[in-house]
Amino acid sequence: MNAVRKELPLDHDELRAFAKELQAEYIAVQSEYLAVQAELYAKTLHIEKLKVQLATLRRARFGSSSEKIDREIEQLELLITDMEELHAQSDERLQPAETTSPAQTRQRVQPVRRALPDHLPRERVVHDAPCACPECGSTKLSMMGTDEREVLEYVPSQFKVVVHVRPKLSCRSCERITQPAMPSLPIERGLPGPGLLAHVLMSKYGDHLPLHRQSEMFARQGVEIERSTLADWVGRMAYLLEPLAEEIAGHVRAGRAIHADDTPVPVLEPGRGSTRTGRLWVAVRDERPWGSGVPPGAYYRYAPDRKAEQARALLKDCEGFLHADAYGGFKPLYQPHPITGAVSLREVACWAHARRKIYEVHEQTRSPAAGHLLDRIGELFAIEAAIRGKAPAERLAARISQAVPLLSRLKTECEATLAQVSGKSAFAQALRYALTRWASLTRYTEDGRLEISNNAAERAIRPLALGRKNWLFAGSNAGGERAAVIYTLIETARMNGVEPEAYLRTVIDRIADHPMKKIDQLLPWNIAL
Repeated sequence: MNAVRKELPLDHDELRAFAKELQAEYIAVQSEYLAVQAELYAKTLHIEKLKVQLATLRRARFGSSSEKIDREIEQLELLITDMEELHAQSDERLQPAETTSPAQTRQRVQPVRRALPDHLPRERVVHDAPCACPECGSTKLSMMGTDEREVLEYVPSQFKVVVHVRPKLSCRSCERITQPAMPSLPIERGLPGPGLLAHVLMSKYGDHLPLHRQSEMFARQGVEIERSTLADWVGRMAYLLEPLAEEIAGHVRAGRAIHADDTPVPVLEPGRGSTRTGRLWVAVRDERPWGSGVPPGAYYRYAPDRKAEQARALLKDCEGFLHADAYGGFKPLYQPHPITGAVSLREVACWAHARRKIYEVHEQTRSPAAGHLLDRIGELFAIEAAIRGKAPAERLAARISQAVPLLSRLKTECEATLAQVSGKSAFAQALRYALTRWASLTRYTEDGRLEISNNAAERAIRPLALGRKNWLFAGSNAGGERAAVIYTLIETARMNGVEPEAYLRTVIDRIADHPMKKIDQLLPWNIAL
């Protein structure tokens, strides 16, 4: 009804009827308006939620992802995947390609199709052309050209049996029997080849797939391999590869700026049916941020506890600087030698840790003072992003001219804020955490080889947190030690841009016959795959 154009009735009864009709129309319009408003409000809330999630992911760049953050990221990925699958399903059901209009096509945002990689093998399928014209039946057809279209296909990984055939010959003159030697196998008289062993190791530690699940997957392909057999293979490979992991340890410890961290690992208590907490420690040498050509490396070491002696065992013979958190077990490493007075390691504290504590206060209280300090710390990280990869001298000059004045103002603001807040508050604790470690937090401005944070070690710890959720626990201390060996090789290969499974396959194929004195030839940056 159009109430503006309709002539008003003069009769009282008609006027009452008109008023009721107008009221009903108003209620309908109002209801529709409220529905639209509710929909807009829901979309606004969804957008705000996505903005918060995006901000969370951006903040994760400045510190290690906790397990809670990892779970949130995984849940977000699952949600997005589900929405995309639902969208594709709806398109298939409601909008067939034959009936889709150009306008509908324009409305849907299509992803940009990338060219398929050149290194993939190509299989050509030539379709037979018709022998006669389908229109007139003539057989006088001439070739005008061909159309080619590439389709990406997946061929599941397959087992194969390698049969080693060795002819046995007898000499008719001396009756000596000769035969080619059997190539060395990773496991003497064993069943698996290097490729299978590398796949099992990479699946468990690189892709976090427990052995019992691997056994089930192999069974689907008709190959029955018991979980206990796979476990035996893993143990033998860890023993075989341990010297190479120790060689990486020596390379890492030789660096002048080391990153260290640790993470808990549940370990089964034999006979009790419960678990206790072991630790996987990591030491990282990564000089790429200051343009060094020295290969990076990560060395993992398992320990049954978190005592200070475990930190000393991880970092024995290290000299220079240590990027680490505030764990008390590191403190003896910073002390002068009782006889010589020399200090082997100088502490470089992590600004990501200090920032995280202030951020937690800001999230809980929305304190403007905490927000201001976060902005200041963000400026420090922005300076680092601009000089990443540059020479130490250039990095040092930029820090002296830009970061040092900013740090001076930041310290003054932290002290002033601490005097204004309750001494027992979480904000005061966060401020004291930074102020009591100010010398080690600002040490990175004294040497261009140092970093503002310990993120290198925390990145190396992250795969362990993912694996811990999948294989749940280590079966024993020995299981933790095996994990440390394999993680050392996988993560070091990744850091050097080497495909880990291909690296493991090559190393396992060669290491049994390789001279121990030349074990360095099998390091990821030396070996040719």
